[in-house]
Amino acid sequence: MLTIHAADLLVTGDRRPPVPGGAILVEGRQIAAIGPYDRLATTHPTARVRRWPGVITPGLVNPHGPELLEQAYHPDPREAADLGTEPLTGDALSNLPMTDTRWAASARRGVQRLLAHGTVAVAGTLWRPAVVDAVYRAGLTVEQRFADPMGRPSLDPLAGRDLAEAIVLPLPPTGVDALIDATFAVFDAPDGPALEKAGAGVCVATVIKGRLVYRRR
Repeated sequence: MLTIHAADLLVTGDRRPPVPGGAILVEGRQIAAIGPYDRLATTHPTARVRRWPGVITPGLVNPHGPELLEQAYHPDPREAADLGTEPLTGDALSNLPMTDTRWAASARRGVQRLLAHGTVAVAGTLWRPAVVDAVYRAGLTVEQRFADPMGRPSLDPLAGRDLAEAIVLPLPPTGVDALIDATFAVFDAPDGPALEKAGAGVCVATVIKGRLVYRRR
């Protein structure tokens, strides 16, 4: 099935200028083409259309993979009264009786929170099998990390970084057949600078290999 994801602006993630009214044509798990929505809709009139507010960008990478998924516990909503809703680290984590089952559940919740920030990859080596399984089941990739990242670990991949630093791979050139994985994110911001200021918490959708893995409700 062909699907066109359209937004007010498309940012390619490299030095090319943004595309007003840009869109991505997805076929299965791959990008078939990118370009202005009007052109893609004209050449593919039977494609399903998903219209999003804001800006489409390539997917983002969070540099704090181990810190967020193996050195933090993401409480179950049913534990909120006792543990709160924010990730627990340090002494708070040490006081919890952690099992493989609990690590797996925490990782699944952590991954969902990452997806809600347009994250499609994490950087850093993951060692816990339960965490690795949760990451790969969600479709996230694990990128190599050559140095410890600066700043405090955050679910927001744009915390302390600009958009260019956070992008995994740029989108393919406009107007040509692409045939690469359809992995990207959509944010409720008018452009890249506004997105950097607002942070990735304004994510409205995340797509990994053609699958809509997160949609803001």
